[in-house]
Amino acid sequence: MPILREPKIDTHLHLLDPRRFPYHPQAWYHPGAAEQSSAEQLIDLFDAFAVRHAVIVGPNSGYDTDNRCLLDLLERGRGRFAGVAVVDPDISRDELAGLRDRGVVGVTMQAALLGVEHFAGAGPLLDRLRELGMVADVQVQGDQLVELAPLLDGSGVDVLIDHCGRPDPAAGPEQPGFAALLRAAATGRYHVKLSGLVKCSAQRYPWPDAWPYVQALVEAFGPERCLWGSDWPFLRAPERIDYATVLTLTERLLPDPAVRAQILFGTPARLFGFAP
Repeated sequence: MPILREPKIDTHLHLLDPRRFPYHPQAWYHPGAAEQSSAEQLIDLFDAFAVRHAVIVGPNSGYDTDNRCLLDLLERGRGRFAGVAVVDPDISRDELAGLRDRGVVGVTMQAALLGVEHFAGAGPLLDRLRELGMVADVQVQGDQLVELAPLLDGSGVDVLIDHCGRPDPAAGPEQPGFAALLRAAATGRYHVKLSGLVKCSAQRYPWPDAWPYVQALVEAFGPERCLWGSDWPFLRAPERIDYATVLTLTERLLPDPAVRAQILFGTPARLFGFAP
């Protein structure tokens, strides 16, 4: 498959290496051995699949707000990688700026896990992100975006939406949360990750009930504001998932080479400042 050798930027994956960086005792889930990796293994994976750059998302699983593993990988990458950190909502501007200077481009808002109410007081955090040119990386599910969108829109911050917005696969594109995501395309401040299709599906691979959502997002946002992410190492996946099969499915969903090149490389290179 051509996509396996096409240059690409993976904009959503995690690194969990408890041998070097022990898990946070309060993390809600401690990933097992099959979900763990060293930085060396991850870089070899990238090299095998022509991943030129990647955005490493700090996981709530394992590390919670401990970003040492993430920052270590960013330092090893010497500009190859960018990071998204998990932070406390009351983190100071200086602390955020310090993370930015070490390669962190944004912070997570994991509403799908923590609930929308967890971020009710996040206005000051969003203001600081906007001032520093950083992004809010938001994971919602179902109709959560309906409640969260006024806070995001009022802040003026740039927003990344994880995993196609995690719509209910049975409710169709008209469901309120997904409809809100499609409307957000008009703001020009939202990008959406075409990732985590298993989280948008009630079926087994290749998750065909999630395909209409991918198609609707590409149509609404255009390739210039869609990104691709593998979601490796597929934490708590309900079935076996492999990096190569995720890529070949992406080629099936994005058959036009020019559109695919924009989503897999052009858009994230521009958004995160990676060199061509």
